[in-house]
Amino acid sequence: MGTEVPTHSATASSADRVYGANERIGVGIVGCGLRGLGLGRLLCATPGVEVRAVSDVYEPRVERAAGKLGRAAAPVESYRAMLAMPDVDAVVIATPDHWHAAMASDSVAAGKDVYLEKPVSHSESEGWELLRQVERSGQVVATGTQQRTWDHFVEARRLVREGVLGKVTLARCHWHQGHLPAADELRADVDMARIDWKGWLGPARDQPFGPEKCEHWRFFWDFGGGSVGDLMTHWIDVIQWFLNAPRPSRVQALGMTCIHDWFETPDTVSAAMRYAEGFAATFDGSLTFGLKGCGIVFHGDAGMMTLDRSGFAVYEEGRVPFESNSLPDPTHRRSAPRPASSAERMDGSGTMANLRDWLRCIRERREPRANLRAGVEAADVAHFANRALREGRVVQP
Repeated sequence: MGTEVPTHSATASSADRVYGANERIGVGIVGCGLRGLGLGRLLCATPGVEVRAVSDVYEPRVERAAGKLGRAAAPVESYRAMLAMPDVDAVVIATPDHWHAAMASDSVAAGKDVYLEKPVSHSESEGWELLRQVERSGQVVATGTQQRTWDHFVEARRLVREGVLGKVTLARCHWHQGHLPAADELRADVDMARIDWKGWLGPARDQPFGPEKCEHWRFFWDFGGGSVGDLMTHWIDVIQWFLNAPRPSRVQALGMTCIHDWFETPDTVSAAMRYAEGFAATFDGSLTFGLKGCGIVFHGDAGMMTLDRSGFAVYEEGRVPFESNSLPDPTHRRSAPRPASSAERMDGSGTMANLRDWLRCIRERREPRANLRAGVEAADVAHFANRALREGRVVQP
């Protein structure tokens, strides 16, 4: 489903590489934490693909990945050495955020196609520079915003674009997950003798080793962007995709740290964005329990849509949103009306669908659905929100 995307202009590195119908794409994994290992396992289960190299600055992770991703998955001392391997055609980058753009840039320069986890950048400027380089190169770069290839998201977008909600004036998104352990269990046990700390820091400022930074880097400004960069990026990408709005005109945010006082980024955040296309978007995030942990609600003048990774539902305007029981109910319980239309997710893994789209585009030299430009635009909103939060002012991009 969905419209086709344009074919890349070819360069020597891309146009000369034609894969036979039965030829395997050789992939290298850069960053072998939980996400990188998970992506590697999905690739190992995909026909026509072979994981041929794994790299991480922490030795135990390289050893674990090499042991779990097949005999061909050779441990490599550095990602740069991996890029020099002629049998590695493409790389998956699943490192902390501060390395994303630099590693993707080096990979494209080496003639490799790239699957780049979100957010694609750690600052506003580096994302656009990476995009310019990729567009010149013709390499196939997909981003880890997997909703763009998930069937029920594609169908939900079609309905919104066809006007079933009327004029959408507000999109509310949220992400609440109490996934972190108690403070006394949180600080990581990382063997300093087995990590290349300078290599881990890379483009970040020099600073003392800290095991908590290695495991929970998302909550340190030098390496991540908190829940805004990690989680809002997913939903704001969906909102901008559905409503054909690539950039907000006004962003404001507030946040505070409520769970672990050694986090640098807030763990409880609220952000609001205004778009020149005539709607507003909001994000609320916390490290606390949520009955419906994450999702989006689109409000239009003809109806509303609830959307998350399990499916979507459309409710028509004019129906009572929550119908009361016929008898008085002291607890004020309500039952939701039946939606006018709905769909459950058609595929159990949006990430698997995203990887397959990327691999198909490598063979066909096409731009993936989760394309880099959209990834840069979504990451920018997170950068704007974090800037508004840190500087205590409204940001007007």
